[in-house]
Amino acid sequence: MKRWLALICLLLAPTSGALAQAKEYTLNPGDTLQIMVWKEDQLDRETLIAPDGTISFPLAGRFSVKGMTVDQVRDQIASRIKPLIPDADVTVSVKQALGNRVFVTGQVNKPGEYAMNGRLSVMQALSLAGGLTPYAGEKSIRILRSADGQQKTFSFNYAAVESGESLDTNVILEAGDVIVVPSGGLF
Repeated sequence: MKRWLALICLLLAPTSGALAQAKEYTLNPGDTLQIMVWKEDQLDRETLIAPDGTISFPLAGRFSVKGMTVDQVRDQIASRIKPLIPDADVTVSVKQALGNRVFVTGQVNKPGEYAMNGRLSVMQALSLAGGLTPYAGEKSIRILRSADGQQKTFSFNYAAVESGESLDTNVILEAGDVIVVPSGGLF
């Protein structure tokens, strides 16, 4: 019983390393934005962030928003349309955060794609995937992350984290991360 209680507490309380990584939501390809310009109804629209991380907006043109916050996008649009609408009051909100997903594959009970509604740690993602199967290699889990055109790999030892060790490896995931749980348990 104590082991399950410790695991539940671990899932609900992010590690200090995870807290240091917490930040405001940043936009990803696949997200849908609602953009409005006060008193300019013809400029009110939903905009899908393209796979290359860009949006196109009338009078502002096409520009990259990947990794930006909604406030940064608002400021970017306002500065781009300022020559034509000097007192533009721009509002930007996330209508759908569909680009904010992680993937869990391998020896979990429910492999698949999972939406990140806020911060999500490795243990939380594995929990969403129904936990590990009896065949999982719980000491050799990998997190794959693509950043700046390069693939990075992080090791994750489920057994160590579950027992309260190596808590700093229970990192906060980023959009597009893939958790790979290999075989290695009972056969």
